[in-house]
Order: sequence, then structure tokens, then C-alpha cells
Amino acid sequence: MRGKGTASKQAIEPCDMQAEVYESILRSLSEAVCAVDSQWRIRCLNRQAQRLTGVSLQNAIGVPLANVFSADAGELHSLIASVMESGEIIHGTRTHIVNSYGESISVIANAAPVLDSTATISGVVVILHDNRDIEILRRELRDKYTFGDIVTKDERICRILDILPSVAESDSTILVLGPTGTGKELLARAIHSTSGRRDAPFVAVNCGALPEALLESELFGYKKGAFTDAKQDKRGRFALAEGGTLLLDEIGDVPAAMQVKLLRVLEEGKYEPLGGTESVNANVRIVAATNRDLQKMVEAKEFRADLYYRLNVIEFSLPPLFDRPEDIPLLLDHFVEVLNAETGRGVKRISHTAMGWLMRYSYPGNVRELRNILEHAYVLCPGEEIRDDCLPPRVLSFSRSSEPAFQPAAMPLRRMPPKEQREMILRALYGHNGHRKRTADALGIDKSTLWRKMKSFGIEWIST
Repeated sequence: MRGKGTASKQAIEPCDMQAEVYESILRSLSEAVCAVDSQWRIRCLNRQAQRLTGVSLQNAIGVPLANVFSADAGELHSLIASVMESGEIIHGTRTHIVNSYGESISVIANAAPVLDSTATISGVVVILHDNRDIEILRRELRDKYTFGDIVTKDERICRILDILPSVAESDSTILVLGPTGTGKELLARAIHSTSGRRDAPFVAVNCGALPEALLESELFGYKKGAFTDAKQDKRGRFALAEGGTLLLDEIGDVPAAMQVKLLRVLEEGKYEPLGGTESVNANVRIVAATNRDLQKMVEAKEFRADLYYRLNVIEFSLPPLFDRPEDIPLLLDHFVEVLNAETGRGVKRISHTAMGWLMRYSYPGNVRELRNILEHAYVLCPGEEIRDDCLPPRVLSFSRSSEPAFQPAAMPLRRMPPKEQREMILRALYGHNGHRKRTADALGIDKSTLWRKMKSFGIEWIST
């Protein structure tokens, strides 16, 4: 009888032990685990999943998935549906869920099919890793390189941003130089938003887009009867910007006669509307911007020297995107987030191949062109990834064969000052499309030395 009882006990122990082991594993996992059957009903929800969702096991078992993971977590539902249909395991999908308190939680999801004895898919098990801490760090890292709408890691621009609050506190006139599309207006807006004039208007006018006959009335306004169609008074941009900041964009295109009138405003703080007889005080902070070399224009007598010196109290120069390749991945990440927010889509990444093309392109239109290229690809790629076949033809056909090849310096890298080492490494990376082995060979150093120096100099580069 004892033997029979022992045999009976031995027969049932493995099953009980298996269940206990599974339960112990589920309890010990730091990840949240949820399993659903083929009818999308929840069959398993471990303790971490209960904490993450705010739903108890008692209220979850046997209920539809949507009762625990709301429709707001549409990507999670799509992930499960994909595994149900394909039977393939899916790893590392970044998405979010909404808990019972309405909080959106960033998670990394893995999903795998559950097979019955006939190898038929009977459900899906999903493992969710709470990604909130990583997202916080990611935002902090992004914010470290962000000032308003300016996104950069470039040392030259970061130096500008470091002194920007002090400059913004003054009322000094600022001249912003840089090629078209480098963000001159963004910098002007950052100056305004950091200044004591932030609550007053910011007004921008493109001086190069207006014919000479209209520019004066656009800037200074006009009085009723000043010309045939002047049926009533009109306020100019100076009046609209009263108390705030006026951006005079493309100042290098202002004709000579208008340069004289702008000089008077800067010297006396007064102007006269077209057709007016009385001077008007201008309480406006001037930021001027241009993509032209004003100093050379002064030497060629194409721009008034006295106006140039009045404008150039504080000068900021923005480098082209071609000369700051480290900013390309950062800007792409920023623009993907912006476009996702604008459209409600969930694009998560740019493919390795697409990033390679984007890192090699020359960007004659600078940051503005980068945004347009990404928006083009964003529209053509309907999924979660931006692929190379969605990029504009000009990017895919671009070749640097006409660019001068990277030439190593005569002086060994180790003997250069740190700043020159950093610039040489960047040029070498750019010349070799980010390929670290070829870059290291060209610099005459080991690949491990290159990696160490890149880390030391804060150089982040996506290898292509």
C-alpha cells in the first residue's frame, strides 16, 4: 500500500513541480509577461505585468486583451496579430502601453507564438521591458544638445548657445552669418525667446524677397494718401515689432537707398512712415542675417561700411551642415519625432543603408534640405522604418568622387593639439564614410585607438 502510494505520488509530482517552476520563473522575471490565447483572451499576467498595467490577475484572466491593454496601445495589438499570423518571433519592438491610470508607458516588446501539440498557434506570449528610465535618459541627452528648436552637437554652435543668454539680455544689434538653410532664423528666435523682450512680438522680414519699391513701406509702413492705393494707414514691420525683436533677413540684399534709412533707425532709434512728416520712435531689437560676405561687399563698396559696423556689434557665424556631420543623426532623430507628433504615425528608425546615404550627402540646402529629404522619405515609407528606397533620387545618386580625397596630415596624430586631433578624425571619418577600420588606417592608428579618441572627443558616428 505504501509502495502504491509512493508510486502515485511520483506520478503526479513532475506535473506539480513543472507548474511550480514556471510560476517561480514568472515571479522572478524583472520583465512583464502576458500570454493571450487564439481568441485574444488573457491567460497569463505575471506580477510585473500587473504592476505595469495596474490590473490585478483576478481582473485580467480570461478577459479580452483590449480590456487590459487599451486601443491606445495599437502597436502592441499589431505586434500580437503579426505573430498570430506568421508564427515568427519578434524581438526589440519599441512601443508604448497605457496603464489603468491613463499613463503612457514606454516599453520594449518581444513576442513569440505558443504552439499546441499539433504545432498549431494557440496563442502569443509577450514580454514587456519597462523602458521609461531609458527614455528619460534619452530625452536628457537630446535636451543637452537642444536650445529651443536648435539641435546640435557642433562645438562652434554650442559655444554660441553657451553665451546666448548673456547676449540676449542686452539690446545690442546682432549679425548672424551663414549659408541658406543653416538655421539663422531659429537662432534669432532663440535670442528673442531668451531675452527680456520675449513677451513682445518677434517679426521677421526677408529683405531679399521684396522689390525696392515695396521694401520701405513694408518696413516703415505708410500714411493714408502716400500713394494712389494708400486708402488708409498701414503699420510697417518696425511698428509690428514694437517692444520686441525684428529680424532683417538677407540684409545683404538691401539696396543702397534703404541702407541709409536703416542706418538712421540704428543710430537715432527713429523712422518716418512713407508719406509721413513726423518721426516715430522704434523700440525694437534688431537681428540681421545674411548668407553673403558683408565684409567683402563693404570692400567692393556694395554695402555701406557704417551700416555694417552698426549691425555687427555681435556676430554669430553658423557653419554649413556639410562641415558638422555629427549633427546629421541628431537632426534626423529630432525631425522623426516632430513628424511623428504632427502626423500621429510611429516611425521608429532609419535603416542602416538609408543612414549611410544620408551621412554621405552634401546638403547644399543645409538643415532645411535635410528636413525636406526626411519628409519626402517619411511620406513614401508607410511603415515603422525609413528605407533607402524612399530617399529622393538626388541623395541616392550623389557621389563624392568629385570631392577631394582625405589627405592625412604630415604630423602624426598623437603630436597634434587635442582640437586639431578632433578635426582630423572628423575629416577622416567623413572621407571614409564612417568606416572605422579604413579611417584608423588613414590616420596611422589602431582601430581601438580611434574608438578611444572618438569617445574622448565626444564623437558619435554611425558607421556606414
